[in-house]
Amino acid sequence: MAEGIANTHPAARARTGAAWSRTEFEAKLRERGRAYHIHHPFNVMLNAGRATPAQIRGWVANRFYYQIAIPVKDAAVLSNCPDREVRRGWVQRILDHDGFEVAGPNGVIRDEGGIEAWLRLALAVGLSREEVLDQRHVIPALRFAVDAYVNFARRAPWQEAVCSSLTELFAPEIHKQRLATWPEHYTWIDADGLAYFRNRVSQARRDVEQGLAVTLDHFTTHAQQERALEVLQFKLDILWAMNDAMALKYMSP
Repeated sequence: MAEGIANTHPAARARTGAAWSRTEFEAKLRERGRAYHIHHPFNVMLNAGRATPAQIRGWVANRFYYQIAIPVKDAAVLSNCPDREVRRGWVQRILDHDGFEVAGPNGVIRDEGGIEAWLRLALAVGLSREEVLDQRHVIPALRFAVDAYVNFARRAPWQEAVCSSLTELFAPEIHKQRLATWPEHYTWIDADGLAYFRNRVSQARRDVEQGLAVTLDHFTTHAQQERALEVLQFKLDILWAMNDAMALKYMSP
């Protein structure tokens, strides 16, 4: 009995290579939120109301490159995933961003999707559709970071690509911050342009349920769980690097 109790100690388990329980593993994943870009100085500046219109426009124009990469990343996950049930749930992410049209009993049902909602945000902050779509403002370092994420999803095992999406664990809070502070600090931005953030609060929670279930089900050995934490940290680093690039471009020294 004493030996069994001793082996539940974190240090003992590290030596023996015993896996964390599902609850412990989920807690380890959630702990990585301390590295989420909600804490990056550039994001803090935006949500604290200290950003200039030019800085906000720069952020919106650059983040658009990430927005259009998300469904490409999700398509890569689908292309590598042999599990029908996972694919049936995962495809919703592409529809959320690209939009869709389906025939319903009372006519065609349309959803313009998150990319179009982001373009409405761009218009609300004073950008034109043309200058956002042609990517003239996209910083090379940010483009490199986003492309690295898409390439990872294409080449990694699909379960790791799913795990990398778990930065969504922390996304609802960052969207809530924007919805709470932007209307107060940036009264010149049309409130209708913030629809993307409102939509993503609920969508991100739904996406987390699926991504977290896959991760907890698949990464069951200690080595696999450590790998999952590495993958999640990689994605957190991608988001942080994107903010580094924008801070270097748009913030004063």
